[in-house]
Amino acid sequence: MPERYSSREIFRILEEEILSLKIPPGASLSENELCERFGVSRSPIRSVLQELRLCDLVSITPYKRTQVTRMNFNIINQIIYQRIAVETFVLEDFIRIPNVLELERLRHIHNSMTQLIKGDSFTAREFYELDSKLHETWFNATRKEYLWDTIRNSNCHYTRFRMLDIVKIKNFAQIVEEHDALLTALENGDADAIRPLMQKHLFGGITRLGKLLFSDLKDYFTED
Repeated sequence: MPERYSSREIFRILEEEILSLKIPPGASLSENELCERFGVSRSPIRSVLQELRLCDLVSITPYKRTQVTRMNFNIINQIIYQRIAVETFVLEDFIRIPNVLELERLRHIHNSMTQLIKGDSFTAREFYELDSKLHETWFNATRKEYLWDTIRNSNCHYTRFRMLDIVKIKNFAQIVEEHDALLTALENGDADAIRPLMQKHLFGGITRLGKLLFSDLKDYFTED
């Protein structure tokens, strides 16, 4: 019987499910179950799991188990720190150059997010992608595309943490309000407001998750 999925397709599906927390940190992955699910032999499944291991999305203990890696809060905190420093500079650059069309584009994305959360059928992934698109816009406008790609693809721990905030807390309105404050500062050319607004926004996930990080969600994180 021909195999139903290619190795690349299987990798992309599992990668998305891990990053979106559909498969949570700490979950075990069974080769037999994956073979049955995707209708393939062990060879492509083992190849995919090795590729996921190289992305730090799974850990493999030979002859014992394959497990989705837990998030490292220390790494997450450092990436947020890095983002505040980098993104503050990017927004300060954005203010210095004429960006009427880019401001309109940012408002359009912001309005799309506002309309999205008024509905009942949107997904966390839809909100996540619009959130990313908003941030990406000011990186592109200042010709800092490489920096944005580095941030977005830098670390599986931070990507999952962003999704955790969206999936578990679902305080979409607060995130949209923080975006609105940032856009207002950009429109007013208020460079002094950027850093405190960015600190509040990027540390918002830690603030919103709060005590859950040490109780209900503690098993999602390493003990480091």
